[in-house]
Amino acid sequence: MAGTILVDSGPLVAVLSRRDKHHSWARSHFEAFTESLLTCEAVLSETFFLIEDIHGASDRLGQLLARGVVLVDFGLPDHLTRVLDLMRSYRDVPMSLADACLVCLAEEKGGSRVFTTDSDFGTYRKNKRQVIPVISP
Repeated sequence: MAGTILVDSGPLVAVLSRRDKHHSWARSHFEAFTESLLTCEAVLSETFFLIEDIHGASDRLGQLLARGVVLVDFGLPDHLTRVLDLMRSYRDVPMSLADACLVCLAEEKGGSRVFTTDSDFGTYRKNKRQVIPVISP
């Protein structure tokens, strides 16, 4: 699969938890990707929180980070105004900090796709009007 892949917490949780309903789907995609997956600190924070009760999952996520399978490629201080604007614009959804950071990262990384289990990415738009390509179940 070509192009930049931005990963959300859903696929990370799914690949780390055999009990997750999207585990097989997420695992097959992780195995097919040839490039590193990009994300933000907010997604990692959300993921670590969601997997805290899954034995060994935090260590496995740490290994994905240490091996460069997942890379952080976003600095909130540099994008704070845009992130807060997005969260305000989508307050009715509502938009999480992690989702706002990924939308902002999608704006920055032209031609990227968001790897997610979150249907809200069908509602969100980058650059105010552009559909965000997604990889989702």
